[in-house]
Amino acid sequence: MQVNSVLVIRVLFILLLAGCAWYLRPFDLPEYYAAAVGLAFGIAIVIFEIQVRKTTLKRLFGAAFGSLLGIIGAYLISLIVGRAIPGNSSTIAFVQLLLLLWMGYVGLAVGASKGEMLNLGALGGLFGGEQTSSQSFKILDTSVIIDGRIADIVETGFLDGTLVIPQFVLRELQLVADSADSLKRNRGRRGLDVLQRVQKMTQLNIQILEDDFPNVPEVDMKLIELAKVYNCKIVTNDFNLNKVAQLHGVEVLNINELANALKPVVLPGEIMRVFILKEGKEYNQGVAYLDDGTMVVVDNAKKLISRTIDIAVTSVLQTTAGKMIFGRFDERVHAVHDKGHSDRHGSGQRDQSSGSHTAEPRGSGVGAS
Repeated sequence: MQVNSVLVIRVLFILLLAGCAWYLRPFDLPEYYAAAVGLAFGIAIVIFEIQVRKTTLKRLFGAAFGSLLGIIGAYLISLIVGRAIPGNSSTIAFVQLLLLLWMGYVGLAVGASKGEMLNLGALGGLFGGEQTSSQSFKILDTSVIIDGRIADIVETGFLDGTLVIPQFVLRELQLVADSADSLKRNRGRRGLDVLQRVQKMTQLNIQILEDDFPNVPEVDMKLIELAKVYNCKIVTNDFNLNKVAQLHGVEVLNINELANALKPVVLPGEIMRVFILKEGKEYNQGVAYLDDGTMVVVDNAKKLISRTIDIAVTSVLQTTAGKMIFGRFDERVHAVHDKGHSDRHGSGQRDQSSGSHTAEPRGSGVGAS
């Protein structure tokens, strides 16, 4: 509804400007030509307004301040040029106009590009609520875009501020998407799809930075240098980038650490029910996996592959690369559990006292469910 209202206002503005030009006839043009000129100016102004709406308040202030400095500088230089260059007035007027446009444009472009470094909150008053600093910036690296979980995190609303996508990351992502290797090509295209999905979300502001560091060949080091310039954080799931960034004093948001933090806490001594999927690397070991993909290594479980058993947790190994749970299969615990289960389902199973026999009906029952 709001979009339709804005569209109506824009159309009315263009028609109003065309009507004014038709009535006033600027440049002594015929009525229809004057209306066409007014219509063209109206469309150009609306296009400019659409582009301005996409920029932040800091960039607008930076652009205005930069253009003001450029105009002042051009005026001072024009005074010198007017006295120093002899000749006709048309040449001097052209040089002065050239200086005005040149310095005004350069000031506008440079001020807009550096406007995000302004701290409007320090001005107080109307800008006291503008507390967004570069700390709210979060730079995405290539690996976290291809991973795809960042889109789910954004959708839940746990991230705020501005997501920054450097241009060199987009170039790397495009190179991956254009790779001759089908696996890399699919990963690159997945990353581009994730970016399109994130851009459609209204919770965050998405910005693409043109800043680059030609003297730095590696993308990871470019990310670190960019984070230093804007004093912001890097969002990644790259273990090596995480470590290198910490050595450079750059804050990192590792989504693998977030995923590990959200996993259920398992303490040594607890009883877990797992499905033994395959044989482990060590003697008499079995391997199981939890629903979230966590690996569970179980001692004394080699003979129970494709069975659901109870284990006692012995230790938990958790790192930024993931988490592993180590446990031991205890026939006595398993037998006690099966005995209680069989008591509830009839006396016909009470004579099954062996651990291997009691695990068999329960394992098949859980597998079927």
